[in-house]
Amino acid sequence: MKSQAIRTTFLEFFEAKEHKIVRSAPVIPAEDPTLLFTNAGMNQFKDVFLDKGSRPYSRAVDTQKCIRASGKHNDLEDVGRDTYHHTFFEMLGNWSFGDYYKKEAISWAWELMTDVWKLPRERLYATVYHDDEESLQIWKEATDIPHDHIMKFGDKDNFWEMGETGPCGPCSEIHIDLTPDMSGASLVNAGDHRVIELWNLVFIQYDRQLDGSLQPLPKKHVDTGMGFERITAVLQGKNSNYDTDIFKPLFDAITEMTGISYRASLDGEHDIAMRVIADHARTLAFAIADGAMPGNEGRGYVLRRILRRALRYARKLDCRKPMLYKLIGVISETMGDVFPELRKQCGTVQKIVRSEEESFLATLDRGMEIYGDIMAAMKTAGTTVMSGEDTFRLYDTYGFPVDLTRLMAEEEGCTIDEAGFDACMQEQKSRAREDRRQKHQVTEAEVAWHWFEKGASHSRFCGYDQLEADARILAFRPAAEELLLILDTTPFYAESGGQVGDQGVIENGEYRFHVTDTRKDGDMIIHIVDSIVNPTDNTCIDPADIASGFSQQVHASVDRERRFDTERNHTATHLLHAALRKVLGEHVQQKGSMVTPERLRFDFSHFEKVSEKELAEVEAMVNREIREAHNLEKKADIPFEEAVDMGALAFFGDKYADRVRVVEVPGISIELCGGTHVDNIGRIGLFKITGESSVASGIRRIEAMTGKAAEELLWNEFQELQQVRQLLKARSDEGVAVKVQELLEEKKSLAKEMQDMQLSVLLQQALQQLETAEEINGCKVLAMTFSDIDAGELRNLGQYIQDRMDDGVALLASSAGGKVALVSCVGQKALATRSLNAGALVKSAARAVQGGGGGKPAFATAGGKNPEGIPQALDIFREEVTAAIAG
Repeated sequence: MKSQAIRTTFLEFFEAKEHKIVRSAPVIPAEDPTLLFTNAGMNQFKDVFLDKGSRPYSRAVDTQKCIRASGKHNDLEDVGRDTYHHTFFEMLGNWSFGDYYKKEAISWAWELMTDVWKLPRERLYATVYHDDEESLQIWKEATDIPHDHIMKFGDKDNFWEMGETGPCGPCSEIHIDLTPDMSGASLVNAGDHRVIELWNLVFIQYDRQLDGSLQPLPKKHVDTGMGFERITAVLQGKNSNYDTDIFKPLFDAITEMTGISYRASLDGEHDIAMRVIADHARTLAFAIADGAMPGNEGRGYVLRRILRRALRYARKLDCRKPMLYKLIGVISETMGDVFPELRKQCGTVQKIVRSEEESFLATLDRGMEIYGDIMAAMKTAGTTVMSGEDTFRLYDTYGFPVDLTRLMAEEEGCTIDEAGFDACMQEQKSRAREDRRQKHQVTEAEVAWHWFEKGASHSRFCGYDQLEADARILAFRPAAEELLLILDTTPFYAESGGQVGDQGVIENGEYRFHVTDTRKDGDMIIHIVDSIVNPTDNTCIDPADIASGFSQQVHASVDRERRFDTERNHTATHLLHAALRKVLGEHVQQKGSMVTPERLRFDFSHFEKVSEKELAEVEAMVNREIREAHNLEKKADIPFEEAVDMGALAFFGDKYADRVRVVEVPGISIELCGGTHVDNIGRIGLFKITGESSVASGIRRIEAMTGKAAEELLWNEFQELQQVRQLLKARSDEGVAVKVQELLEEKKSLAKEMQDMQLSVLLQQALQQLETAEEINGCKVLAMTFSDIDAGELRNLGQYIQDRMDDGVALLASSAGGKVALVSCVGQKALATRSLNAGALVKSAARAVQGGGGGKPAFATAGGKNPEGIPQALDIFREEVTAAIAG
């Protein structure tokens, strides 16, 4: 059975049992700061298990794309060295949210395995939690599994927990014995590749408390996960996941590029390299297609090190050119029917990957030289441990991920100082952690809320159509110097998709709560209050003093002007996106945005600087559309697939439900967007680009303003221009730029005259010194120091002196701005008749100023950073010249 048929059979089996087929969530979690990548099928349903969200269905089935290459779930080091580990894989799963439970989950799993896929019953084993008698009996009564193939295990193997606290429960796993004589009973849960786990059925029925106790959940859930690559290998009768038709097209492509065939050996150097390359290419394809970018922090660093690790293995295949980008097309072709984003983003992903490959390969050879020098020094010193500082230097200067350095060191029987490297990285990581902590502090699980209505944890957003609403407080929580409020209904927009949260006021007669930010936690909308006022006497109240005895009935009012300014900027991002795609090309895709009342920021995929002409064209196009004053069409509750078929573009960073909201400017732009917008684009007023820059390889950023902020910017610039015009005494019909250019040219001319005069003085001094210079065996020897002239001026002096001395040699030195410049020159006769070499002389002298350099025998230069060493440098020069001439 082909892999595509296996996947389809799984989905259709559960669809027939009233499960809704749901699309895979992106591998970049949109609203979960605890994860760099989606690493399990349950990630997209986490809010349901935590009772913070809901779905319009109670049964679901999917294939979830997953990446495990960091943190607790990190399979990176095992990839390529065994038959079943991957950094990217698919997880097949079926789900019940408070609907069916253990009996259906177990019996259906057995039915699929044995009746549909025809796996031999005698090779299958089921494991259950040691005190889960209910599951044990279901296996015995609802299936025909041999009873001695049901085994009990403890917490480590058969109890699943989301974290230290929260939803958890026992699980039941299905394993298959792949030993030739079916003798693998003792190998179940023993980590042996001959008996592997195929399917994990998790029964979520408890809530783990801070004290470790288990509280029964009001609803019980089923969460299952089966490795697609593993079940494919079993059903295709292969000994390795990599031997299946999933990977064959990739190996064929690698063979075509390298001329080396895949032979499926476990320890063959070439085969290990091909497995690593194939696996890592899949990870890059899926992650970048979902909006991630290689970089130096977080998930970007993980992707960059995966890419560079793959390139290191490519060298074992004698491949020293970009190759990974060519595999992206293969992955898109073979998996794009199931994951259409691969085909949609194929060109963009290829360009990003190729750019990263070229960038790293440009420094790899030099980095390998430095690595070789470090290893040679280690051998001389008699150590087998590379210092943390050297490891960090390879990472920081030459882009070698630490695991790549570790891999190369291991190949030579050495290790690296992990602790030392971590110390060098700690400050950067600490800053990143602190930033994430501050960003998401309102969702910390360990903080207790005071609930007026237990279980009423979902907020209804009404702010698309109204900016004021009567509401009821569901819960509150003092937090540091703030107060957090949850309302049953709110017009306040919670930060999402790049748009900042609303500000405003919530009042109930007793208190006036000033809201400074609004954020989401699952289906809850959290209002962050920074000050509380008694409306009777306008006295301020400490959030910590708020007790539960106040009125729940409130009136919520959004700051209208701030919201309207934000809406102008948000709608402008849609117009900007459309204009960029028209001017630069269809490869442009949004990679991030920030929308505030004051300005907008828009990140997008593009591989070169946007020219001034292109920026002007984009800006003019957006303003032209604003003047057309089209009404926006906003359609809510559209099925996701239908919206995409309509041509809607999804914004990077947003989390899309099965039913979505579509915002359309007819004939211009159509986007999936949950943000707030103007009703008519004419209300934007004016759009002004204020900056364009690079964010990362293949990612550009445009910053802009709209409305009143743009008007103020232009007015201030106009006033400043008028002041400049007055200072220049320029007529109104005279170009200010021309006047300024004339002044700059005049300044440049005066500076050149000054430089020529200074050089003339210095030349006279040098010639006088040359006339009286010391002679050794008829050869003039000039050693001279200058102050505050740069390396270029010193070089000009050297060339002038060289032209005026025949049998002579000189060393000129200068210090400026704490830096040292050295120039050495040899006259034509001295060069022909004496053993003098300017390159060798300047190189020796440069050591005294902590520098280096060199050049040709007749003329050479060097630099240094120790001005105090100049006298010693001149002495070294004299000594070496004397020795050369006397000899």
